[in-house]
Amino acid sequence: MGNEKSTLNGIEIDEKVIEITDFWTQYSATVQNYNSQKVSVFISEPSLHYTASFGKPTPLERIAKNLMLHRHPCILRYISSWHKGSKYFLCTEEARPLVQVIDAQNALQICVGLYSIACALVFLHEKALASHNNVCSGSIYITPEGCWKLGGFEYLCKFSEATSTYYQKIRNYRYQRATCSNEDINALIDSGNLSSIDVYAFGILAEDILKLKHADNIPALTEFQEFCKENLQNVDASLRCKLTKVLQHPFFTHDFIKIHGFLEELPLKTNEEKEAFFTNLVNDLKAFPEDVVAEQLGRSLLSRIVLLDQTAQVKFLPYVLKPRDENDDIENSVFSTPVFKTYLVPRLLQMFCIRDVSIRLLLLLHFKSYVHTFQTDELKSQILPELLVGIKDTNDHLVCATLKALAEVVSILGAATVIGGKRAKLFTDGRPNKMKERKENKITSTTKNNNTDTIAPIDMNEIELHLPERLSPDGGEDKKESSFAFADEESTWSDWDTHDANVDSNQSNVQNIQQITQIETPNVENVSVSPSSITKNEVNKYTQKIEMSDISQLDIKHSKSMKSTVDDFDFFTDMEPIIKKTHVLHVQEKSIFDVKLSNTTLQESEENGWSEHLGDWDIEDTKELNF
Repeated sequence: MGNEKSTLNGIEIDEKVIEITDFWTQYSATVQNYNSQKVSVFISEPSLHYTASFGKPTPLERIAKNLMLHRHPCILRYISSWHKGSKYFLCTEEARPLVQVIDAQNALQICVGLYSIACALVFLHEKALASHNNVCSGSIYITPEGCWKLGGFEYLCKFSEATSTYYQKIRNYRYQRATCSNEDINALIDSGNLSSIDVYAFGILAEDILKLKHADNIPALTEFQEFCKENLQNVDASLRCKLTKVLQHPFFTHDFIKIHGFLEELPLKTNEEKEAFFTNLVNDLKAFPEDVVAEQLGRSLLSRIVLLDQTAQVKFLPYVLKPRDENDDIENSVFSTPVFKTYLVPRLLQMFCIRDVSIRLLLLLHFKSYVHTFQTDELKSQILPELLVGIKDTNDHLVCATLKALAEVVSILGAATVIGGKRAKLFTDGRPNKMKERKENKITSTTKNNNTDTIAPIDMNEIELHLPERLSPDGGEDKKESSFAFADEESTWSDWDTHDANVDSNQSNVQNIQQITQIETPNVENVSVSPSSITKNEVNKYTQKIEMSDISQLDIKHSKSMKSTVDDFDFFTDMEPIIKKTHVLHVQEKSIFDVKLSNTTLQESEENGWSEHLGDWDIEDTKELNF
């Protein structure tokens, strides 16, 4: 500790100051890792006045050392510390000074907070065998979850190392109101009652905080205030009770504190005790304001020990992980949606970063109930990446649950965000009614006006007409599947019917050829084309199928693109038309786009060149030719 190599990587300290004291300045900071953790940073420079009295280490260095040694849930959590130039940095969990948020605290929250501070002091006195020596509001910090944490360890002293000289040096730096006027350090050292120093200071702290609060729904509040004056602040240190007995006062033993204490001591409870506790917990929590329950107990209710308890999984967690709306029954949920978003969603975002299969499976089990409480950017940047990690795991149960959760995310973020954009329309709507509607909308209707054929407008977004570069024989026009979507749908639907549809195949194919010829060659006179003008390569070019995207290319699989090759299939193999006679008509002042096959030519082609083979084709073959 104390060298520049221990500096946190990727830490960004905000410019805004949170607190300024005689010995340090507090800032908020962010550690840029996969979860962007928020922390608090305390920065100090050498104080000549303090160094002259105490020498080294500096107060902030003493705090860092004591926080690193004394670990307790109710003590401010140490993360790192380092030197940089003449400055010293201490990084802890994110917390704000109590004095900045005390006005927003109600009596119930203060009760739980004082209980936490008393537990921290009991730990120091009975386990660490040390005295804090500066218990006051300036030494207490509150986390974003509303937990009170004891800090300010610059004056902590082991019982075995206490001397009257040391206490004389620090006397002027301690909170004066929390220092007893006739404090006799030598007598306390001789009697082994140095812990009474913290007991007196705790009584002053409780009085200062509670004097402006009403009883509300906290029992024995008035009695506890009197107890602090008469017992904890007694001038005679020997008459002050231990803090372990203070925790037994009715002010600290009401139902809410019992619930809080049971959750904190859950590993010590028997299975019978835990079953009885979680069975009645939902009804017990409804007796208190839900925002207070969420803020004070949210962390404990979603702790690992609770999540893995079998009784809690069945009788309690389904009511916690299911926020209710305004119209929902209050019996089915503990928290409303606004309270859930404010206090529990930040906790859930942290839990999704935990790579524990038991925790993840439990979160996914109830994912459908609370997925709507996340903001869109939270789902996209934090939840979705973790879910995509889950589908790569070797645990089949985890993969199955993850895929179900991804289905819920698709309805919010869209399929393009969840599985990627490499998709294609691979399915069509084959219902008869839909097929009929599309056919009526996409196929042009021909009407006669003044003995002139008029073609209805064609939706060019749906149908693309590509005329060949040169004239080709009847039936050899440009081939493109998308030109006649209705033929595809009819052939697909016909596959579901019996083979009776092939009885009149010759007649239906001829009708399709006539309709298609009218669409592709509007305003045409009687013109015939020589079949020798088109080559076999051009036929293969127009008959080549369109390559579709394979489903294995979807981004969600993160697989390499697989190139699928489709061999060209020559539909004209062994089907060379034999045209005995070709009539060539010369059209004056007409472009090649104003071409229309005459009925005579079409009939000749059918009779002489195509009739003997057309009867063997089914509707699917007609679609592939795309006349």
